[in-house]
Amino acid sequence: MFQAQVFTLYPEFFPGPLAKGLYGKALSNKLWNLNVVNIRDAATDKHKTVDDTPYGGGTGMLLKPDILAKSLDQRVKKDERIFYLSPRGKKFDQKFARDLSKEKSISLICGHFEGVDERVLDTRNIEEISIGDYVLSGGETAALVVLDSILRLLPGVLGNEKSAIDETFENGLLEYPQYTKPQIWEEKSVPDVLLSGDHAKIKDWRLSQSEAITRDRRPDLWEKYKKIKKN
Repeated sequence: MFQAQVFTLYPEFFPGPLAKGLYGKALSNKLWNLNVVNIRDAATDKHKTVDDTPYGGGTGMLLKPDILAKSLDQRVKKDERIFYLSPRGKKFDQKFARDLSKEKSISLICGHFEGVDERVLDTRNIEEISIGDYVLSGGETAALVVLDSILRLLPGVLGNEKSAIDETFENGLLEYPQYTKPQIWEEKSVPDVLLSGDHAKIKDWRLSQSEAITRDRRPDLWEKYKKIKKN
């Protein structure tokens, strides 16, 4: 069973949408488990203070190292990978998600304020990851994104295991166009090749469409794909 642990100042965020649909069913069937830790519980003063001003000046507040470290030390297993959701982190992508889906357990730290004391990141071997080049008000939304992308890769979570293989990014390309009934809608018809029953031609058409879409919309992915294809 895959074990996810989230450290947050807002535990009410979780499990949120992860308790619905296939993920909710998988949670009930014990294919994965979620433990939510309120960082504030590690504070000892009567106000449950978790932040303070940064040395050297500057705007905003930082999560205190002693509070966060105490919370982590009480909960994180030995050799468990810990990730801090941060705009300066390593970019989280499909390959990253697939790698993490093979872990037995992971812990995610949801930041707030202006960040966390650097010493915690250093002493607890915390890896920083980012879901994109933009800033959110907190790490909770990013944590949900990371968990969503991991959970769908776990064995037994999706009804059709092959669906995770055919999707965008799995082969380095964006996904090809999809069509369903009715065959003709608003005078637009489904491409003839998809009605042909010729699986080889359908496969070739889908690949060509994926390549064209990737080349047009994501030239960065297209360049990577071309290098892989050459090899």
